Amino acid sequence: MTYKYSCTFPITGGNKLSRFQSWAAEHAPDISVNLPPQVPIKTEALTVRVKSVEDRRKLIERLAVAQF
Repeated sequence: MTYKYSCTFPITGGNKLSRFQSWAAEHAPDISVNLPPQVPIKTEALTVRVKSVEDRRKLIERLAVAQF
């Protein structure tokens, strides 16, 4: 199965990928995500790819209350 769906959310600062991976491991271990290989520091958003619409919905709900 491929990662057909994406979710873009605001995140600033350095180490975006490692911060998201830590958060996902704790708050969304049931959602399989595909992250880009790198994200520039100046970028103020992160796009995460997921496998299904249901995973996308769950991730958006959980990210709504997350603090990075």
